[in-house]
Amino acid sequence: MNPPQLVVLDMAGTTVSDDGLVADAFTEAIAAVGVEPGGADHARMLGHVRATMGESKISVFRAVLDGDEARAQAANTAFETAYGQRIADGACTPVPGAAAAMAELRGAGVRIALTTGFGRDTRTALLDALGWRDIADLALCPADTEHGRGRPYPDLVLTAALRLAVDDVRAIATAGDTAYDVLAGLRAGASVAAGVLTGAHARAALAEAGATHVLDSVADLPALVLGTRADRRPTA
Repeated sequence: MNPPQLVVLDMAGTTVSDDGLVADAFTEAIAAVGVEPGGADHARMLGHVRATMGESKISVFRAVLDGDEARAQAANTAFETAYGQRIADGACTPVPGAAAAMAELRGAGVRIALTTGFGRDTRTALLDALGWRDIADLALCPADTEHGRGRPYPDLVLTAALRLAVDDVRAIATAGDTAYDVLAGLRAGASVAAGVLTGAHARAALAEAGATHVLDSVADLPALVLGTRADRRPTA
């Protein structure tokens, strides 16, 4: 395997430890629009959130709130506020080895793009809290794409490829902790669409989505894409 020109990495659950923070912020957000914890609606909505981890957050709120745009926007604002407070409280920490992996890849001439389903303000707050403003070549959220679409669409990966002047989509590798991360990579034409086991989805879900590899952690990615591993197509 030739080293890729570009590696596209998810944030929460992949390079940033989640530890239930997204689910907690979601619970707070839907409570703000009248859905109290413990009820059937809350359980249904939280199940949808867990199944679609990696998707743009506003898209998730539109889905669980049955297309009610006003409530979805209010819930999304409450979510960003709740997650932002957790960032301010120091609850967000790097996945062990993530920063070193990105440094190793960049040292080998590979460009790095971080991607997230959060809004711009939350993305920026997270990067600032971790001291990661300069850790990657680019950091994108759905609002940075032409059509505002997050995963499982390929837009984030393709936007990164265009902005960083990648010659061929086959020279892209992606890694993320959800099935939607995997799907986005595959739909963008990446040669490597790896799943990692530090976040929302287990090996079986990542493999079912078509992951080319399933890694214990993003810390294992440099060894894979820089040519020292060759295992492909994981089994559940």
